[in-house]
This record gives sequence, structure tokens and C-alpha cells, in this order.
Amino acid sequence: MVSTTTKLSSGDEMPIVGLGTWKSKPGEVAAAVKYALQIGYRHLDCAFVYGNENEVGQGIKEAMEEFKIERKEIWVTSKLWSCFHHPEEVEGACKESLKNLGLDYLDLYLIHWPTAFKRGEGNFPKNEDGSIKYDVDLHPTNTWSEMEKLVHKGLVKNIGLSNFNSHQIQDILDKGKIKPTVNQVEVHPYLSQQKLIKFCKEHEVIVTAYSPLGSPDRPWAQPDEPKLLEDPKLVDIAKKYGKSPAQVLLRWCIQRGVQAIPKSVTFSRIKENFEIFDFFLTAEEMTHLDSFECGGRVVVPKIDGKFRDAAHPHFPFNIEF
Repeated sequence: MVSTTTKLSSGDEMPIVGLGTWKSKPGEVAAAVKYALQIGYRHLDCAFVYGNENEVGQGIKEAMEEFKIERKEIWVTSKLWSCFHHPEEVEGACKESLKNLGLDYLDLYLIHWPTAFKRGEGNFPKNEDGSIKYDVDLHPTNTWSEMEKLVHKGLVKNIGLSNFNSHQIQDILDKGKIKPTVNQVEVHPYLSQQKLIKFCKEHEVIVTAYSPLGSPDRPWAQPDEPKLLEDPKLVDIAKKYGKSPAQVLLRWCIQRGVQAIPKSVTFSRIKENFEIFDFFLTAEEMTHLDSFECGGRVVVPKIDGKFRDAAHPHFPFNIEF
């Protein structure tokens, strides 16, 4: 029998495939969430900064009522945004997400990025030159200690990280009292994250892949950039199994022990993304997809050839992994 969940270090079982909600437009995401839950999804990935948690909550409420789904059956993840890293802001930010979602608790709450922004000036506080106002004195490990309090207060069941590198994870493992259960990072064949995934596995931290399809709808995509879903080598494998390229990419993820949270608001694609438990890629095909690796990080935009926020002292991608 194919397992559809992953056991976390806390002992909780987390569904291995979820519905991502980043970039899901207002007026669409509630229906997408409701439909996903109707057809069997039990994992929803959200974040305060996505600006759509109210609609996600609406979709959850309608699905629970209409399809008789209990709250305990649904895994809901949200994330602490970068302007709420200050100790005085963490609990309030969590409660705001809970209010938006219409929930009493979160199954998982992540620090969205290790990079803290100035508090009290909006989600993306700006300097006069348009650059982000950083709070360089706030260390992510100090924010972690506030995340731990949320577990003790029953507001969240599990806590974890997103976009953290191996050094930052190790610092939290060394200094924290609660082990992070998850590190959510960009993963797809162009950015396979092999070394980071190996490090996380060695420390019982589950990796969740965001943008597992290469984020083709990212706002800053350039016309000349390679399109993962159209890669001929990937298309050939998909044809062999009578599957879509997206399904092959998601299968590649879960066969590596990596969770996947593909985003869509199109019902046919939401259904397709969930139909990946009825075929297996061969070892040769897995290795072939691994060979696509080219350091192709696409989710963090570049400005003048450098990653945005690369100047922040806690920017995670200035080291190999």
C-alpha cells in the first residue's frame, strides 16, 4: 500500500501532497480549497503574506459543512511573515492567521523566511530608494523561541521553518527546545536540493517542496528562461506513463521522501496533481530527472544580477546549502 502521509518527529502524520495557495487570486481560492477537500486533499498550505487566508478559511468552512469533514482530518499550515519576527509580534501574528482562517489551532506554523523586516510599517517596509527595510538585529533563533511558546499555548501543534539553510537549521537544533519538524523550500529538478534534503533527513526534519512544478506563473519570469514543464526529456517520461509532466514532477518529489504542495485554482489540475499514487518512476528515470540540476532557483527574483534581500545578514542562499 502506498503511504500518503509522512510521520514527523513530533509523531504527527502529515499528508504528503497538499494544495498550495500562493498566488491564488481573490475570488478563486475558496472554491479551489473546497474542491480540493471534496476530492480527498487533506493538506492546505497557507501564509499570512499571501493575503488570501480569509478565503482559504471560507473554503474550509464550506467543505467541512457540506462534505462532513472534521477539523482533525485537515492539515493546515501557515507561516509567520518577516515583519512579525519581534518577540512581541509572534503570538499576535499567529492569532491573526487563525482568525483569518476561522480556526482554533494550526497543525503547522513556519517561520516564512529567516530574514526579519522592520516591524510596524507594513508587510514590505521600504527605504526611500525602494529597498526593503531590514531588522538586522533580530536573529531567527530568537524568533524560534517565541514559536515554541505557541506550541505550549496550544495555538499550533507543530512548528517548522521555510527557506532556512543548513547552518540556520543547525543553530536552531543546537539552541532550541523543540525540534523543527519541517523545512519548506523550493524543490524541482532544476533545483534538486540534494545536499539540503540529505542534511534535513539526518536531523529528522521533513522537507516540503514549494513550487515543485518550477513556478511557471511567477510574476518575474523572463521569456527566455527555460520552462521546466515543457522540457522534452520530462515530456518523454510523462508520455510513457500516460501522465502529465506535472504528475511526473510530483512523483519525483514524493519518491525522494519530499512532500509537495502544488498550487492551482483550476479544478482539472487540482485533481490531476492528486493522482500520483498509481505509478512509480524507475531508478533510472529518477536519476535522469536528478540530472536536470542546474542551480535553477526561480522563486527569489534577482535585481541587477543578485538575489533580492541577498544583503540581509540572515539571507539563506549565500551558502551552498
